[in-house]
Amino acid sequence: MKTKKNKIKNSRPENKTSTKKSDYLYAVIAIIICQFAGLVGTLFTIPNIPTWYASLNKPFFSPPSFVFGPVWITLYTLMGISVFLIWKKGIKKKENKTAIIFFGVQLILNALWSLSFFGLQNPLYGLINIVILLAVLATTIYKFYKIDKRAAYLLVPYFLWGAFATLLNLAIFLLN
Repeated sequence: MKTKKNKIKNSRPENKTSTKKSDYLYAVIAIIICQFAGLVGTLFTIPNIPTWYASLNKPFFSPPSFVFGPVWITLYTLMGISVFLIWKKGIKKKENKTAIIFFGVQLILNALWSLSFFGLQNPLYGLINIVILLAVLATTIYKFYKIDKRAAYLLVPYFLWGAFATLLNLAIFLLN
C-alpha cells in the first residue's frame, strides 16, 4: 500500500507544474544569455553606425539601419529557445554537450563579428569572421538536428540572415 501512495504522491500535478516553472526559468535564462551576446555586439556597432558605417559605400540591397535591431532581437530569442531545447535533453550526454559547445562558439563568433567589422572598422576581418561563423553555425544546426529537430529549425532563420549578412559584408568589402 505504501508503494501505491508514493506513486500517487509523486505523480501529483504540482510536481509537473514546478518542473514547467523551472523550464520557463531556464528558457528565459538561455534567451537572456543570447541577448547579452547581442548587447555586447551593439557596444561596438551603435557608436559606428552614424559615423564610419554611414560613410561606407553600400550595395543596393543593404537594408536601412533600423531593420537590424528588431531582426537580431528576434534571432537571439530563437537562438535561446533552440539551445534551451538541447539543454533540456540532458547536458550530461556527450552529444548534447558537444552541440552546446558548438552553439557557444558560434555565439562568441557572433559577438566578435561586431568587434571586427564595426569596432576595428575592418570589413575584411568581419568577412573572415562571418565565414567561420557560418561554418560553425551550420555544424551547430546539424548537431542540433540529430538531438531535436525543432532546435535545429529554430536556427535556420539565423543561418539565412547570416548568409545575407555575409553577402552584405562581402559587398561592403569590395565597394570600399
